[in-house]
Amino acid sequence: MDMLWSGWGDPAKAAPLPEEVVGLLRDLLGVRPSDAPATTLAAVEPRPSRLTGQARAALEAAVGEAHVRGDDEARVRHTRGKSTPDLLRIRAGEVADAPDAVVLPADHDEVLAVLAACTEHRVAVVPFGGGTSVVGGLAPQGHAAFVALDLRRMNRLVALDEVSRTATLQPGLRGPEVEALLAERGYTLGHFPQSFEWATVGGFAAARSSGQASAGFGRFDDMVTALQVATPRGTLDLGRAPRSAAGPDLRQLVLGSEGAFGVITSVTVRIHPTADTKVYEGWRFPSFTQGQAALRTLAQDGPMPTVLRLSDETETMIGLAKPDAIGGSLSSDAGCLAIVGYEGTADEVAHRKARVHTALSAAQGVPLGEDPGTGWAHGRYNAPYLRDALLDAGAFAETLETAAFWSDIPALYEAVRTALTQSLTDAGTPPLVMCHVSHVYPAGASLYFTVVSAQGKDPVAHWAPAKRAANDAILAAGGTISHHHGVGTDHRDWYAREIGPLGVEVLHAVKDRLDPAGILNPGILLPPPTV
Repeated sequence: MDMLWSGWGDPAKAAPLPEEVVGLLRDLLGVRPSDAPATTLAAVEPRPSRLTGQARAALEAAVGEAHVRGDDEARVRHTRGKSTPDLLRIRAGEVADAPDAVVLPADHDEVLAVLAACTEHRVAVVPFGGGTSVVGGLAPQGHAAFVALDLRRMNRLVALDEVSRTATLQPGLRGPEVEALLAERGYTLGHFPQSFEWATVGGFAAARSSGQASAGFGRFDDMVTALQVATPRGTLDLGRAPRSAAGPDLRQLVLGSEGAFGVITSVTVRIHPTADTKVYEGWRFPSFTQGQAALRTLAQDGPMPTVLRLSDETETMIGLAKPDAIGGSLSSDAGCLAIVGYEGTADEVAHRKARVHTALSAAQGVPLGEDPGTGWAHGRYNAPYLRDALLDAGAFAETLETAAFWSDIPALYEAVRTALTQSLTDAGTPPLVMCHVSHVYPAGASLYFTVVSAQGKDPVAHWAPAKRAANDAILAAGGTISHHHGVGTDHRDWYAREIGPLGVEVLHAVKDRLDPAGILNPGILLPPPTV
């Protein structure tokens, strides 16, 4: 099943906002619905393909004629990703940067053949998994023609090693497919990002994805033990052991590279026995600061739950931790909601839960029982549908995230909130800015912001200065430009500032060696080299 072309996910799951929420948006933020009629898929016409006959013939020779698609619908469905600016542009019928064809290889050798053909004919290649990028990661720059390399046919569980507890997966497997295949053998990957239902294994690796159960299972890059990568220069087989002292770990060079260095064609990951028991509960803290201190105590001194997240006062008031019940708070009490989850055997869960209760109670936390946690677990993949409903109602809604050391988190939080609020207020659309701690580590945490405002006359142009202000604030406050969304084009210039000129030169040297013709996702991750 393809994702909704002009929004998120399964069209059958889309639902309008409740009237009371529409009224709140109108009264609080001045949101008004658009008078423009919705664009239909049939009415969207991409420009004619720029592939030459020779280039298309070479691609057909690589994967078969049936697996090179040039129809308008396929090209539109592979246009850009799912950020709010992406959706606003495609809803307006703007598809000038649609791919010139969609190519669907079946295996590693066919990927190599596609890369060879594209190198010869100077056609750019954009690896395409679930199409869930929210940072401009699927919009290449600087090539006359490009193809979307859709990896959905590469969707097998290649091997499962029960002794080592690893599984080798092809990149086109979506999250639910991975879990279903592993569950047949009694295992789980434990990687559940908000994009879980649609994102793919290859995308998890290429963007350093982080799942909502990262406190217990780790980030996706923590799970990876081996990778196979197709490049225009040949194949990289990386990972002979869980850890190695044999030079720098080249796996880490590929993880997070967003298709700029090669196409990931298989990933070997750690797996875990399926949990017998899963319990999610809610806790309330007097303030975001006190809640952060409680989370830091668990991250540094234990015990660590499987799921651990904390909403600030505004997000708690709105009820964003429960997208299915948006607009309603858990109670009239002030404070911040934390979601705490446990997975494992019944004895493990009971033991860990008791210790966590002791630690959180000592940190002024008040237990709220399982209802808030169950509500979060039930609706945890529905926030992107809520974003679509907000757009339908005439609101602008977008997210951004960062991470920093614990000592920098308070200043980072205030800096980003201030930058967003001031920029959008100055532009005439005062926003609602919400935040939660989404992932925790002994040394620091990730902050995930959600911004809602009126759209303005040109919502894409209206958002751009606010996004720049937030990015500047992140770097100035000591944060990283992305914790798990990635770099793409939206964060590229700030990523260059983060790693410095010499770091950029090093990565350009890697790209020049692996991709001399510069066909792999040009303009993504790395700024153009200076002459």
